[in-house]
Amino acid sequence: MSLELFIAGRYLRARRKQGFISLTGILSVFGVALGVMALVVVIAVMSGAERDFRERILGLEPHILLMGQGGGLENPHEAQERIRAFPQVSATAPFVYGKVVLRTSGGMGGAFLRGIDPEAQRVAIEGIDRESLLEQLKDAESGNAPGIILGRTLAAELKVAIGDTVQVMSPEFMLSPVGMLPKVRRFQVSGFFSSGLFEYDGALCYIRMDEASRLLGMGEKVTGIGIWIDDVYAAEELGKRIQDEFGWGYWTRNWMEMNKSLFSALKLEKTAMFIILTLIILVAAFNIASSLIMMVMEKTRDISILMAMGASRALIRRIFVIQGMIIGILGTFFGVVSGVALCLFLERYPIIRLPEAYPFTTLPVLLEWSDVTAIGLASLLICFLSTLYPAMQASRLDPVEGIRYG
Repeated sequence: MSLELFIAGRYLRARRKQGFISLTGILSVFGVALGVMALVVVIAVMSGAERDFRERILGLEPHILLMGQGGGLENPHEAQERIRAFPQVSATAPFVYGKVVLRTSGGMGGAFLRGIDPEAQRVAIEGIDRESLLEQLKDAESGNAPGIILGRTLAAELKVAIGDTVQVMSPEFMLSPVGMLPKVRRFQVSGFFSSGLFEYDGALCYIRMDEASRLLGMGEKVTGIGIWIDDVYAAEELGKRIQDEFGWGYWTRNWMEMNKSLFSALKLEKTAMFIILTLIILVAAFNIASSLIMMVMEKTRDISILMAMGASRALIRRIFVIQGMIIGILGTFFGVVSGVALCLFLERYPIIRLPEAYPFTTLPVLLEWSDVTAIGLASLLICFLSTLYPAMQASRLDPVEGIRYG
């Protein structure tokens, strides 16, 4: 054991007359542990919320969209073959997209219509498996209207149930004996989806792609190609490469760009919570500094004797830095252990229920070890900085004055 560590340990084990200093050190350990635990839990909840939003969005949106600038994309089969040549691409599917007006016996409202091919390589609709999708969007039978899938919030606003009829009015006009009239087609409600996101559940509906093409006047064109990839975080880079491959007249968008405001807000909130809760550790660091300053005042004579015996000022500084870091390491260790344990408990036993206003019913928890490591290092850095001033003051003592008046 080094001399600095031995002396620092002896100083921490205060005798009876220094009991207040020892109590301050114990409170500092608890303060650091409390701050670290709060940070670990809150950041894990914020990461869980971000993961939940991401999964819900990617349950309805492709990772990358390829679209044409002229109002449509021709030769979708050829385009898909070129896209699948990229090794990162796992699936593709064409789609038709446009704004429509829905009218029912219970009300009327605007919506975004998405035409999809239920037999495509991959079609993502939150909560609907492939078999159910094929059943709900099967070809119209004789005497029956084709199926339409509505978001639950949109269906509630239109006051429709499974089997009800919905009239879909397109912004495309057709010539009739009485003049130009919008295209109108009857559909039968065949299913609902629920993503937990109001922007989707309250404004999105799905029909077969061929029906959407006729309704929106797309002909043989499609609005774009949906692209799914193996690594969702590589969407931005791969999107640029696909756009370069197709050249002028085509453009791409990725899921991060389409939901930039949401994820920017979550990132800002996560950063703000990190800064705010770090103040708890900062308060505990002030306690560490206070206890070390009182220790220096109490041990003035001892420090002076050590310096008179040949101890360097750097050794004196290291004694008090080590003493403060022992408190910081203990507090950080107990805080990380208790925070991780609480996160694992909440992840295994979701006992905290959230109101219906939230898109998730229980507290989302995602423990990321990179966040835990960052929190632990930040705590140790703050504790280290809090030891510098008391250590410097101890090393600047005059040994003669300390022995005489200590």
